[in-house]
Amino acid sequence: MLWRIVYFLLSQFVGGGIGWYEAGPWGAAVGAALAAWAWFVWDLSRGARVLRWLRTGDLASAPAMRGLWGEASDRVRRLLRQRDAQAQAADARLQEILAALQATPNGVILLDAQGHIEWCNHIAAAQFGIDVQRDHMQSIGNLVRDPEFSAYYAAHDFTQDVVLQGRESTPSRPVRISVHLHPYGDGRKLLLSRDVTALEQAEAMRRDFVANVSHEIRTPLTVLTGFVETLQTLHLSTDERARYLGMMAQQAARMQSVVQDLLTLSRLEGSPLPGMTDWVPARLLVQRCEEEGRALSGVLTQQHARKHVLSFEAEGLDGVELAGAMSELQSAFSNLISNAVRYTPAGGEITVRWRRNPQGDVVFSVADTGPGIAAEHIPRLTERFYRVDRSRSRETGGTGLGLAIVKHVLQRHGASLQIVSTVGVGSTFTVVFPVTRLRFARKSDAIAVAA
Repeated sequence: MLWRIVYFLLSQFVGGGIGWYEAGPWGAAVGAALAAWAWFVWDLSRGARVLRWLRTGDLASAPAMRGLWGEASDRVRRLLRQRDAQAQAADARLQEILAALQATPNGVILLDAQGHIEWCNHIAAAQFGIDVQRDHMQSIGNLVRDPEFSAYYAAHDFTQDVVLQGRESTPSRPVRISVHLHPYGDGRKLLLSRDVTALEQAEAMRRDFVANVSHEIRTPLTVLTGFVETLQTLHLSTDERARYLGMMAQQAARMQSVVQDLLTLSRLEGSPLPGMTDWVPARLLVQRCEEEGRALSGVLTQQHARKHVLSFEAEGLDGVELAGAMSELQSAFSNLISNAVRYTPAGGEITVRWRRNPQGDVVFSVADTGPGIAAEHIPRLTERFYRVDRSRSRETGGTGLGLAIVKHVLQRHGASLQIVSTVGVGSTFTVVFPVTRLRFARKSDAIAVAA
């Protein structure tokens, strides 16, 4: 500021000196006045340059000058640089937050005070059919037209969520979306959505499981209680007592089967996956499955004149071994054979076949000539306690857990299960083991197994 006054006075002195030299005292006064106006115009032009630059805000075009205006422009330039740096840091932070919201497995939508979409991630866009570019600042009520959501949004009670049907939901594959609004800021709202289909299915399966277990155990317990009361209160003959005791033993065995299968499932779900260090000879599995299948068939058809026609075929299994647990594999195969024997009428045919595909996979299949299974039941056959015909399952002594055990065992061994069935013709259950689970034993081992 001092230099500014010095420059002004210096210009007055120079102008007055030139005027005195040219026209005496009056010339000095005019020269000083003209010098003052010249300095004022020059200083005003410098201020105008700074003002024009401030209007554009472009750091690259900042004027280079000295003095008061130069210091002012320098300070403003530093402030603008700090502002830009802060804006860039804030934008980078915002982008990190948006990237985190994009990475979340749940849907996120930011709404303004009027319910317009300010931003949404890809999950929410897919769940609600939103086009991120086209639907920007569109009303959420115009895009999500579910009546339950409209009522939820209009009620302004966001303490709980609302579950909606997903836009890709079908009768065979329902999709359920949980939506929860969270008010924040000045009337704005955060909409969070998540796919709860698996949770609802798990909850439904849990309820069904508890109900089925209770039913499966309560029924034989009721029968046992009735027989016990009968034996305690009535005088029965030896034959009647023996018959009642036999029925009680049958119901106890039924409960024991249910408990045993439940324990098997629990063990399969809680134990580590079988590794690649234990190898089971395929030929040995064939022999054990054949023994169990023929024994069960003999028990079930002992009172019938006609017997099951069982055939066991094994092709190219000499020296072939499967990686896995012997007890689990035998349990899975025995369940498949047991189902075929139980549901095939006396005189029907059951064919158990082992073979190697040209690709090297080992295929195990069980085909029967039973009543067959309708197509709508096939996807649910491996669910716990799921039965196509409950009355027939009780007649055959099934627990409804056999195929669930099969599914878990095969998943643990990297195998797949395929089911093909025609009502009135029969069913075929096929298990395919990948090449990675196979190996060829040494010749000496193969000879020992064959012997």
